[in-house]
Amino acid sequence: MNLWTPKDGAEQASSSIAHALETEDRALLVSRLGALEDKLRELPDDPNNPEHQHTMLEIARTQTGLKEHQIAWDIARPLFSAFAARADWESAVDVCDVLFQTGLDDSMAALGNGIWLAVTYPIDAELSVALLQHIVEETADDADGAAVAAATASYLVDIRTEGEDHEKLSFFTNQMFGQVARRHSEVDSQEKFDFWIEKMELNDPQKFLPRLRNVVDVLVQEDWWVDRDALRDELPVT
Repeated sequence: MNLWTPKDGAEQASSSIAHALETEDRALLVSRLGALEDKLRELPDDPNNPEHQHTMLEIARTQTGLKEHQIAWDIARPLFSAFAARADWESAVDVCDVLFQTGLDDSMAALGNGIWLAVTYPIDAELSVALLQHIVEETADDADGAAVAAATASYLVDIRTEGEDHEKLSFFTNQMFGQVARRHSEVDSQEKFDFWIEKMELNDPQKFLPRLRNVVDVLVQEDWWVDRDALRDELPVT
């Protein structure tokens, strides 16, 4: 499997997209917020209504873009419990992504909870990869956590996607994997990459997934928002 690809074009494109998102016109965000608030007023006044909850999540996401981080957190945090109560794990993970992006004190715990759910349940691969990418971006260059996160992202794409989605996400995770290898061990060729993968035991999910659990434990500490043991007991036996 060839996971090594040159960095220039794809990294520049990714950087341009990220920059565009980061500098999105504030006026557009304010306009979006207004539209979402109008939509919310048109919905039944029922906070348990799924459409109401998802609209609130989009409001929180928009507030994060506006740098109103505490407002975003206060809106989104209760939504995690609401989604978890009805086992809507994909939405719960999406909440964790928004909470992480607030950068507040508990944002790392939010990321850890989200990653645990994203790996445990077969949710949208793109969302799962997005959370794992946060680990890559937050981890020191010489730490193994980024490599484990990149390996997990690649693995989830392989088992959860096919066709065009697989092609698109595989390209992205391969680029991420290559970037991690370069900064971790100055890997600059396919041969070195293959050796690095084997040396780091990143080609065997039975070895790198337990290491990811250790990374998640560090993020969460004791601030778990779900009963993991109870959820594991409910999982189908494979």
